[in-house]
Amino acid sequence: MNLMDERQPTWLDLYDWRRRVADMYREREMAWREGVDELEVCRRFREQKDALFAHHPQSPLRAEERELFTGLSYFPYDAALRLEAVLEPQVGDEQAEVGTSGPQAMPMRRAARLSFTIKDTPLELTAYWIEVYGGGLFLPFRDATCPDESYGGGRYLFDTVKGSYFLRIDDAKGDMPGYAGGRVIIDFNYAYNPSCAYDARWVCPLAPKENRLALPIRAGERKFHD
Repeated sequence: MNLMDERQPTWLDLYDWRRRVADMYREREMAWREGVDELEVCRRFREQKDALFAHHPQSPLRAEERELFTGLSYFPYDAALRLEAVLEPQVGDEQAEVGTSGPQAMPMRRAARLSFTIKDTPLELTAYWIEVYGGGLFLPFRDATCPDESYGGGRYLFDTVKGSYFLRIDDAKGDMPGYAGGRVIIDFNYAYNPSCAYDARWVCPLAPKENRLALPIRAGERKFHD
């Protein structure tokens, strides 16, 4: 069924978009756990996402762009950028003002730090708690490919409000509840652009200074517009 039509998108369309995105991430996790080839898992994920962008009424693309859309631009899959990170909760209740593509910042709270290594370089990123109804974890980042190769405002690794999330690794020390001190998988091959990278009518939070990496991360989505 072709999901694209001429009517204005509705709240039910938004719900459907989020459900479909969440299903994509669940399928990805199941395939990983079943040992399916990672390159094939990524290929299938990108194929599904391109179909949503092309046909769904909640696509970030305008209707006229969807008619010409042939797929998002991606860096080649890099297995070295699917890696383990240690997730440590952040204490305190101080708000962080995260800049957006619009005129106003968005208040969030620092929820956790992710520590990992790329090319023998130790790195850290902050995961934020979005303070909207229900809340959610949010991980934006910017790297040295910005703005020439990737969107200048940075990309996202996950936004649980929208259905994307990271994969937890069972704690080898025992059955510890929750995520505190646990290991997770972060896969930069699934780094994606905020909606404002596709169309300026969207207002999106951007990567703050503390989440700017000096290394180039050539994985995930490239720039959409020149």
